Amino acid sequence: MITVAELLEMPHLRLRLLSGRDGLEREVSWTHTCDLPEPWQWLTGGELLLTNGMSFPKAAREQEELVSRLVDAGASALAIGEQMYCPPLTARFTRASDALALPVLSVEYPMPFVAISREVAAANLPQQSDRLMRTERIYHALQRSVTEKRQPTQLATALSQLLGCELHVCHRESAEPWFPGSPEPDAGLREALSRAEPGSRQVSAGAFVTRMSDGRELRLVDIPTQASAVLALVCDGRNVLDAVLMQHAATVIALEMSQALVDLEHRRRQGAEFLARLMDGSAEPRSAHSRLREAGIDPTSAILYAVSSDDSARLRELHVDLWRNGVPHLVVHRSGALYLLAPDEERVLRVIRSNIGPSASVGLSAAIKTVERIPEAAREAHWASRSAERIGKRTFRYGEATPFIGVASIEDAIALVDRLLGRLLEYESSHRGELLPTLESFFDNQRSWQKTADALHVHRQTVLYRIRKVEDITGLSLDRTRDIAELWLALQARSMLPSAAEPNV
Repeated sequence: MITVAELLEMPHLRLRLLSGRDGLEREVSWTHTCDLPEPWQWLTGGELLLTNGMSFPKAAREQEELVSRLVDAGASALAIGEQMYCPPLTARFTRASDALALPVLSVEYPMPFVAISREVAAANLPQQSDRLMRTERIYHALQRSVTEKRQPTQLATALSQLLGCELHVCHRESAEPWFPGSPEPDAGLREALSRAEPGSRQVSAGAFVTRMSDGRELRLVDIPTQASAVLALVCDGRNVLDAVLMQHAATVIALEMSQALVDLEHRRRQGAEFLARLMDGSAEPRSAHSRLREAGIDPTSAILYAVSSDDSARLRELHVDLWRNGVPHLVVHRSGALYLLAPDEERVLRVIRSNIGPSASVGLSAAIKTVERIPEAAREAHWASRSAERIGKRTFRYGEATPFIGVASIEDAIALVDRLLGRLLEYESSHRGELLPTLESFFDNQRSWQKTADALHVHRQTVLYRIRKVEDITGLSLDRTRDIAELWLALQARSMLPSAAEPNV
């Protein structure tokens, strides 16, 4: 690789040394032209920085800091175009350059920067060939991963060896491994990931850089096509990571992720069809038991979760987080909720909360125990989810008493509805079905005749007639507080029942 001294010895380049003589043996891997503020953010290490000085600081302290920052970024030298825009170089700048052994060169006007770049490129052709070979190896690692059906963790290990650093593919928000089965990051890495906020991270070599507490450097590279993931590269500071190879590694990881997600989506669709049949009771029990075992689900210890949330996008992606965390599961979307068949474990709720947030309502059925009980468990999960929504508990397990109506099971609710509303439901089934909606609206409008009439777009007298008809059929009076309370409780219980679980009329 060519050195700064060798460039100075080329008379046709018209370079002159201004300061930093002790650094003339620094090797130059590439040239980088930059007139932006904070040019060190765009260096990978080993570059000759070429500038016309348009954003060069004027103050002595800031010029001194520029030298320090360039050295920290691994710059080999700084070359400034003469007769351009650079302010006068201060004595503090020169002393810093000499002290830190950063050669500062003057480029005679009108020597074009491209001539210097060509000389560096020509001198470093063997190194460029080495980069091409390493790039080829990176994509060959992906090819082997696909053809030999290797685990993603094996690809990450191969890339780590090729880049000469520790490599992790992490979930951006939780700092956990993105691929299931991957080794957990050590405590130092997790701590650095958790505090690596985008606004405070230093940019270097096309990556966000965070200094770890043990002195190591953490470089974060965005992964194309997968916003939830980040490539975390940990080095000890002695090895200079090649920015181009880092981006190739991120591309390879993105391709691996895309393939994994395609396979996962295929399994999700098949699982959704299977779970729908289980919930409908149309699956053959023996083959269903076999398929559940293949999915890693034991009915004796599994339950159904009914998850409701206003964030439909996150709800649709919940299966990805379950897969990442190694949770065996089946999911299906039905009636605005996500039904999840999975083990009855705290980690499942933890994944749900971390993915969807604390606002989700989660209903838990009783234990499945047998395939034949899954349709009933689906009704239990629905009941529990509605209970969670009503009382604001967010997580509700079937069998717990529902405080505001005092019933703990679907059977209790059916009995309550049947006793108080059974005759009304029977009447409604053979008539126009106007009485029950009128009763519900009457309660929703604080038993105001006129507000109910306005809500239903009917005459006040019509509301009065319908309510009197309800009283005749049920034998209850809306002038008595006890009867009012019982009817309201029955309506609340009915609203929480799955349609298939309503009383037979």
